[in-house]
Amino acid sequence: MTLSEKQQLFTQLIAQLIEWAGNHGYRLTFGEAYRTPEQAKLNAKSGAGISNSLHTQRLAVDLNLFINGQYQTNTEAYKPLGEYWESLGGVWGGRFKNRPDGNHFSLEHNGVK
Repeated sequence: MTLSEKQQLFTQLIAQLIEWAGNHGYRLTFGEAYRTPEQAKLNAKSGAGISNSLHTQRLAVDLNLFINGQYQTNTEAYKPLGEYWESLGGVWGGRFKNRPDGNHFSLEHNGVK
């Protein structure tokens, strides 16, 4: 699958996740989607990310979750969305070992999650 085809698939899957979330009473807003390679390097240098982030390839998005109008910052709150995302074939940042990132949803590409 080409990168472009994977990006198109990712967009369709994110749409499914957003619809699923809405149907289950969750409300979402977009956080970061695209990240420049320069920003990814700066984030990695500061310990806030990795230099080969899938955001730079348009294969990751951070979603902000609201439950009963309250913004959720705890990874555990994102677990139902993460599990649904994984059922679609995606990678949920809540499973990252070094630093769980509950609001991160991506598709693996060239070994990068």
